[in-house]
Amino acid sequence: MSNSVLYMSMSLDGFIAGPNDEVGNPAGDDFMRLHEWYGFQGTPPNTQGTGWGAHFMEEGHATGAVVAGRRSAEQAGHWGGNHHGVPIFVVSRNPPGRDVEKYPLVTYVNDGVASAMTQAKAAANGKDVMMHGGTLAQAALQAGVLDELQIHVIPVLLGAGRRLFDVLPERIELEIVRVIDTPNATHIRYRVVRD
Repeated sequence: MSNSVLYMSMSLDGFIAGPNDEVGNPAGDDFMRLHEWYGFQGTPPNTQGTGWGAHFMEEGHATGAVVAGRRSAEQAGHWGGNHHGVPIFVVSRNPPGRDVEKYPLVTYVNDGVASAMTQAKAAANGKDVMMHGGTLAQAALQAGVLDELQIHVIPVLLGAGRRLFDVLPERIELEIVRVIDTPNATHIRYRVVRD
């Protein structure tokens, strides 16, 4: 059975994007500080990480589909239409731009995150579904369709930017599934507790 898993690097003070996160500066100032732990040689996602970075890259690439918010998808250039060769479902109230037509693996879903997750799980053929996007993660938690969170906590206090969990409708209990402590990040996997 597929699980939906949010994969996110986050500063200790809860930021997933730096200050000045805008169109001309996607993910904000010093965004790569949150991703140095991957050990990239060059500019991600075109290269592989090393050490624990490679481990988590392989884990993420074992997923069978991706669900992303429009902002995340557009900032990533829709991953060139190929996020490790699996279908990409983009949650958006508005239709895609014309450039998306050249990406057959990208589908825009305009009836909400629950619908996108249902489609992604069907397309994943039993594999997990990777989720990208802070605002989308909040919506998925509210809709009850986010199963797990893989948070890479980076030992830095950014002090400003975009927070992962700014607005939640209610308290959400999590169960710790796994903790891997490395010199560059603490990797914590949580399961969402449901009644």
